[in-house]
Amino acid sequence: MQYINYFNQDAYTNIAMDAWLLKNLKPEKPVFSLWQNKRAVIVGENQNTFSEVNSNYIDTHDVQVVRRVSGGGAVYHDLGNICFTFFVPVSSSAGVDFSQFVKPMADALESLGIHVDISGRNDLEIAGKKISGNAQRYAGGYLMHHGTLLWNTDVDAMVRSLNVADEKFISKAAKSVRSRVGNIKDYASKDLTIDKFIAQLKFYLTDEDRDGEYELNANQKADILKLRDEQFSQWSWNYGKSPEFMYNNHAKFGGGSIDVQIDVHDGEITDINFTGDFLGVRDWREMKSQFIGLPFKREVIASILEQNKEGQYFGSIKNSELVETFFQKDEVENYD
Repeated sequence: MQYINYFNQDAYTNIAMDAWLLKNLKPEKPVFSLWQNKRAVIVGENQNTFSEVNSNYIDTHDVQVVRRVSGGGAVYHDLGNICFTFFVPVSSSAGVDFSQFVKPMADALESLGIHVDISGRNDLEIAGKKISGNAQRYAGGYLMHHGTLLWNTDVDAMVRSLNVADEKFISKAAKSVRSRVGNIKDYASKDLTIDKFIAQLKFYLTDEDRDGEYELNANQKADILKLRDEQFSQWSWNYGKSPEFMYNNHAKFGGGSIDVQIDVHDGEITDINFTGDFLGVRDWREMKSQFIGLPFKREVIASILEQNKEGQYFGSIKNSELVETFFQKDEVENYD
């Protein structure tokens, strides 16, 4: 197979590139790429981003959040993880089989002396631990099969980035994840670095470099960057495309308890209510309309609360405390 070089380690760009190549590349024979993202959470096309990520950690640790065009669950990427994508012409989606695309990666790992097992339809395991997950999308006579290879991924950051927001459960969740997933580095020879690993994978998959590179022209590259800018880097795609949902949370502070209930559609607040025994000086409903129609984003919520701080609508509960109540998940109920 020929390989395609992805541009960089920016998740917005790379996920846009996956989508653009699936729709527009139209190769006569299979092509593939090996690429990496800096810290990012990649959510499935049909997922509710708000319920998949730990927004507190994401916002403070420069973790990108991007929605891909394939199904499946949310995954964490960092520079200890290697992504691979195959673009394959197929006559019909009816005959698509995960195993025919997982096997080449298994064979490549075996060629490096790393024994792997194919588990179920789409996972690779080493010594019973998952080191790869995969997803697919068919469009216009072509199949995109992409997945991950965990080389030396930061499991703590993985757990914190996903939907475990309560610090009490972080260590327990990380321990659970470590028991189920493995890093390839732990099973490889000591002198095999991630760069050497990627180079050797590419060497194997290109028939020892005989197949060479599939080079994109300047116009194709410009189109990919345009798609990144107009769709995959946009909040409206990564968050706003989430299914309609209701958010509920309860918190107790020195100034009283408070429950927050929010309805969100297309990423925008359609209804909001506060209940509890907080000692508001003024009725919070006076400011309710200011929330409606705005995106469910931390900075937006904080701005509205700051603009109304003189009203003491929530008594002695601080704005900073209240903002956290909006984004510490207690319950997110999907309508779809």
